[in-house]
Amino acid sequence: MSLTRRHFTYALTAGLASFTFPLQARQSSAAPPAMRLILLGTAGGPTPKKNRAAPSQVILINEVAYVVDCGNGVAQQLAKAGIKLSAIRHVFVTHHHSDHNADYGNLLLLAWAADLDHRVDTWGPPPLQRMTRQFLALNDTDIQTRIKDEGRPALDKLIVPHDIKRPGIVLQHDDLTVRATQVVHPPVTPAYAFRFEHQGRSIVISGDTSYSPQLVELARDADILVHEIMHTPSLEKLLATEPNALRLKAHLLASHSTGEQVARVAREANVKKLVLSHFVPGGYPYLNDQVWLDAVRPHFDGEIIVGRDLMEISI
Repeated sequence: MSLTRRHFTYALTAGLASFTFPLQARQSSAAPPAMRLILLGTAGGPTPKKNRAAPSQVILINEVAYVVDCGNGVAQQLAKAGIKLSAIRHVFVTHHHSDHNADYGNLLLLAWAADLDHRVDTWGPPPLQRMTRQFLALNDTDIQTRIKDEGRPALDKLIVPHDIKRPGIVLQHDDLTVRATQVVHPPVTPAYAFRFEHQGRSIVISGDTSYSPQLVELARDADILVHEIMHTPSLEKLLATEPNALRLKAHLLASHSTGEQVARVAREANVKKLVLSHFVPGGYPYLNDQVWLDAVRPHFDGEIIVGRDLMEISI
């Protein structure tokens, strides 16, 4: 299992900082990874942040891209990560909050405007199918113009949306299985977490959730758990900037996970590597990596990585 980044990746393991060189700099005799995980955006919340992009990640298997969540700017983040938009084959949405789905349609439209010419299946809670139709209708003028003027294929024939109405296996083909379980993120129901299994390796994406026993079961013995985190002591400074502070505070406390809750999930699930992401606060106040690590370390003694945009982790 290796941790890489475009230049360097900052890893925090057992409270110690270490740097590793990119994967391609290592001996060529090493077996290729079963899966590559890239954190495209690690901020929590719908408003743009200076230091972190909106929530999204991509899992690469044999150079095929499986995108999980589509926060604002996801297409640009894929470009920054060096991934062609034509590599996208499946898109998953954990739930319908705008920081997770704002660029769902835009990602597909921009990929099509680039070089996407094959079918893309999309997966998420209802009403994903209706949302897809409405997005295509909204952009019909541009789509029809490009079909006639540039000879592009019909976009509506390439996108196949699927409403996930119950937990269980979402996708199964070749040596890949994707499972979903419902997590606790009121008032949004359903909200899902996803587990990707390939060649005996596993990556779990929590989505947004407070402590969830169902997530513990989904993440059992996973190689990687990417979990959202909220730093409760910093909420008051964040809320001081919000006109609806009382209601927002109630929502945050009911539907997101403290460091102790994140650690509890990782500990009870016996995950090998815990990756922190979807940080709340995600921009203001700015919190350095050590603050996030200190919130989890007392409650979980396994490997912890404080996520950053465009960080890559391979297994």
